[in-house]
Amino acid sequence: MFPKDFIFSTSTAAYQVEGAWNESGKGVSIWDDIVHRDPSFIADRSNGDTAADSFHLYKEDVQLVKHLGFRMYRFSISWPRVLPDGSTKFINEPGVKYYEDLIDELLANDIAPMVTIYHWDLPQMLQQKGGWLNSTIVDDFEKYADFVFSRFASKVKWWITINEPFSITTGYGGDDYAPGLTMHGIGDYLAGHNLLKAHARAYRLYKSKYSKFEGKLSLSLDANGAYPKDETNEEDIRAANRFMEFELGWFAHPVFSRYGNYPAVLRDRVDLNSAREGRDDSRLPYFTKDEIEEIRGTYDFFALNHYSSRLCTSGKTGPTPSWSRDSNVVTSFNDSWPPSQSSWLKVAPEGFRKVLNWIKTNYDNPEVFVTENGFSDYNQLHDLGRIDYLKGYLSELSKAINEDGCNVIGYTVWSILDNFEWRAGYTERFGLVHVDFNSPNRTRTMKQSATFIKKFIKENSFDSNENEIQVMYKTW
Repeated sequence: MFPKDFIFSTSTAAYQVEGAWNESGKGVSIWDDIVHRDPSFIADRSNGDTAADSFHLYKEDVQLVKHLGFRMYRFSISWPRVLPDGSTKFINEPGVKYYEDLIDELLANDIAPMVTIYHWDLPQMLQQKGGWLNSTIVDDFEKYADFVFSRFASKVKWWITINEPFSITTGYGGDDYAPGLTMHGIGDYLAGHNLLKAHARAYRLYKSKYSKFEGKLSLSLDANGAYPKDETNEEDIRAANRFMEFELGWFAHPVFSRYGNYPAVLRDRVDLNSAREGRDDSRLPYFTKDEIEEIRGTYDFFALNHYSSRLCTSGKTGPTPSWSRDSNVVTSFNDSWPPSQSSWLKVAPEGFRKVLNWIKTNYDNPEVFVTENGFSDYNQLHDLGRIDYLKGYLSELSKAINEDGCNVIGYTVWSILDNFEWRAGYTERFGLVHVDFNSPNRTRTMKQSATFIKKFIKENSFDSNENEIQVMYKTW
């Protein structure tokens, strides 16, 4: 059973689906740069040059979203597609028109757009100035957000400023993502600091300049569930909570907590380790009092991306210095958790409920919109693993809402389409709809999971024709 106005949504991201990497005036992103400069960065040496070709096939994709019964479609705007060098000095109107047309197509089909302003495809011109390591990026992002709001705020009511700042930092502290700088324990904290300030600037800007449009804003935070490796071991229990503070709390605490600022355990451990390393300053930057207040409370809902869980125990791992070594947590998987095609994603539905309750407990039960949740396999139409995953996670979501009182208002399946899965290329598929990447037409074929989710949404949505609206939740 889901609340009366519960929203079922699905999602994509620009670089992963659009293609048209150098068409219609688009500039170069950090992903364009790295996949062309070093094809070995991607598991199958592929790239997103064409991807699912949604730039040309967006109308077909909108019809897929509608056919499956989703009320919302979350997509991202490519910064270099609308502002090729990252600045407002040159506006690429053909790129802007693409998003205008996409938004109009969604609205014409009664699908609400949720727009992500930044989903990892930074203009390469800004990266050449340091990217998220350079504090000037905060001003750059504010100007970019101002431009996006000026063009689209009248038609878009749901906004994500930045998708998964934690993941973005791993491209600066490691090489999980572009730009792959491997500045362990230094670049990640500096990038994270600027990401939080950039988000706050965009949020405050909207509220001061565009509030008449009554939009809702947040930033999407990714979080794994955390279990003590030994549930009877007090140190493992502390390690699991510390993992949550270091991963989710790093970005949630400054925005959603009553007092703002970084979690105390993160602050204390990085400060202590920095001093032990003989540094004059902490590797984790400090906010000023004004910055703490500017960041605190910059949300209208809590946007959560969740896929899997970890077992946690205390121990040192990773380079010195590094985020993982600062956390003093060693993670692993339970052997009983079913696998996916992705090494980092094991099926542990109860962890979803744990994360939602952690948010409820630590941040005064805010409205939560799940902005990503999904399962990977490889090139399968009869994707029973994805169906089992969705059944389990939706069941735990229902329990979190109805038994635990978690204030969840929406749920998003990642993804409507098979797409370019970052460093995994096309070796991992997250789509409800199969894309034939060997076809010049990028032929779309609905998978068995698409049929499942369509039926699920229909059975769990309100019937507006009934005087007394009732909802059914099927127990799987």
